[in-house]
Amino acid sequence: MQFLADAFSLIVDPCYALTHNWWLAILLFTIIIKIILMPMALWVQKNSIVMVQLMPALNRIKIRYFGDAETIGEKQTALYKEKHYHPMLSLIPLAIQILILFGLVDVVHGITDSGTPGTEFLGLVPVEDGGLSWVMPVLAGLSAVAMGCTQNVINPLQKEQTRLEKNTTNGLSIALSFFLGMFVAAGMAFYWICSNLLSILVQIACNIIIKPAKYIDYDELNASREELEGLNAIGKKQTKWYQRDPLAKREKTDFKRFFSIAGKHIVFYSEGSGFYKYFKGAIEWLLAHSDICIHYVTNDPNDQVFALAETQPRLFPYYIGEKRAITLMMKMDADVVVTTLGDLDNFYIKRSYVRRDIEYVYMFHHMTSMDMTSTEGEYDNYDTLLCTGPHQITEMRQIEKVKGAVPKNLVECGYNLLDEEIADYEARPELHVANERPVILIAPSWQEDNIMDSCIDPMLESALGRGYQIIVRPHPEYIKRYRARWDAFKTRYADVPREELVFEGDFSGFDSILQADLIVTDWSSIFCEFCFTTFKPAIFMDTPPKVRNPNYKRFGIDSTDVSLRNRLGKSIALEEAGTFGDVAAELLRDRALWEDRIREVRDGFVFNLGHGGEAAGRYLLGAVLTAQNASAAGDSDNGKGTAHEAR
Repeated sequence: MQFLADAFSLIVDPCYALTHNWWLAILLFTIIIKIILMPMALWVQKNSIVMVQLMPALNRIKIRYFGDAETIGEKQTALYKEKHYHPMLSLIPLAIQILILFGLVDVVHGITDSGTPGTEFLGLVPVEDGGLSWVMPVLAGLSAVAMGCTQNVINPLQKEQTRLEKNTTNGLSIALSFFLGMFVAAGMAFYWICSNLLSILVQIACNIIIKPAKYIDYDELNASREELEGLNAIGKKQTKWYQRDPLAKREKTDFKRFFSIAGKHIVFYSEGSGFYKYFKGAIEWLLAHSDICIHYVTNDPNDQVFALAETQPRLFPYYIGEKRAITLMMKMDADVVVTTLGDLDNFYIKRSYVRRDIEYVYMFHHMTSMDMTSTEGEYDNYDTLLCTGPHQITEMRQIEKVKGAVPKNLVECGYNLLDEEIADYEARPELHVANERPVILIAPSWQEDNIMDSCIDPMLESALGRGYQIIVRPHPEYIKRYRARWDAFKTRYADVPREELVFEGDFSGFDSILQADLIVTDWSSIFCEFCFTTFKPAIFMDTPPKVRNPNYKRFGIDSTDVSLRNRLGKSIALEEAGTFGDVAAELLRDRALWEDRIREVRDGFVFNLGHGGEAAGRYLLGAVLTAQNASAAGDSDNGKGTAHEAR
């Protein structure tokens, strides 16, 4: 490196002649080097901006192929190649700095070997000479801290990095600076300190010359980052970082087992054990009337499906946590996928990128409307909807017309859950006898300003002491989110005798609903199941409606969530909540008159009453057979044979 030392001496010597101080000479040398290297600094600035410009696309790749590291790596490399970005080029400035250090070795030795008074300290090496020279590695480390903290704020690339990336970058810089200061002469460590601090000024100058905000779409960057962070937050470990997840091994095993099975024809995806009741009728029919194998993916390790599978050899359950389910669904390879999940492909759960011809089937978990209480695009990315009644078909066709969407396959299915509740109710004649003390079940929803938070007190004041037993059964999500409010409510009415007021927080059973003489709700769809099963009326409190789609009025739909209210009972305005007791007395007195009205509504409201599970099962089996026939035809064209598990 003698040629570098000779070149640097041509700069250092004039600096000393100007200042008559070697420390100041090294500082001036550092400033001059930074000026000479300014074009490279601007090149690094441009490269950093290009990287930040690519970040939204990189985030979208990580979102689209979440959890699939191999595919993400391939797509990222392809993006870099397309945009002519070379990550390794960012190492060039560091390589140049190291070359400068090598060149300074002989320069500093030349200064100290001259014997000029005041130069002794410049040549001290902390690990060899100790003493006061140890201040240099400390100052070098502190200069790296100052540079790192500043770059986190002003460097266009570094400020957009994750906390881990920032900590890694700064940690390496601090460690390098400290250890360098330990093993080189104090004069070289001083150059490194000056270089770190001057890098802050260089970055400020680069930001003035090439303004990052002029080239970077920060709104798009933040939007993509928030979506990716949302994905990463799903299924976050509840244990400490050092504690092993007890379910990790089971999940990993089930994940591998799922993908080890080729030729999966039908897959059900469930978010928890409570969703099995919506699939139950279809699954039981398929198991009884075909030899198809059913693959059931659930986010719940305690899902009831695992116990059911012990007696059903063709039912294959898999525990896959929420986070890994994102990857599983993206890599799905099956003929038909059935879920009750709304907003497929709009949020975290996506359609498969491995296979484009999968038929995605939506199974409803309610019997009401699709406009007001559904999100704008809740059903957009499904191929087939298993509709519970004619109103849903009418509404979906209207929505498709307004949106100009491709018509979906709408199946006249029914609602197996209602069928089972009706069968259970009819098999228990004791429930058909009016209670000696009429039972009124208050079952609100959990949205803002629901019954519990808006009118429960005047309602109870008007009804307590009139010979009723009132059961208050809030939505489970209400107790989960607002436990303090629920506890305060129970405390407020703790002195009311149990024969008059019951607090129900156990949602595992349905008995309290079937035993009630009258149900009271706001915008929960539970009234459909109650009224259509028992033929008993309902009271609806007119709290602000549950609106998930603020633009629902543009569809021009007469929402059944609204129109059914006065066909199955009576509505009470909030300001008239104090009349609740009187309205309840009227409905209980005339309940015999409501039976025929409600029966007539039910008969025209639900498809295939009593056979909803069969209708769903028949359609799904047909969909699988259609897919198999298409596959067989394709294989035949290619001269191949194929075996199928469904017949």
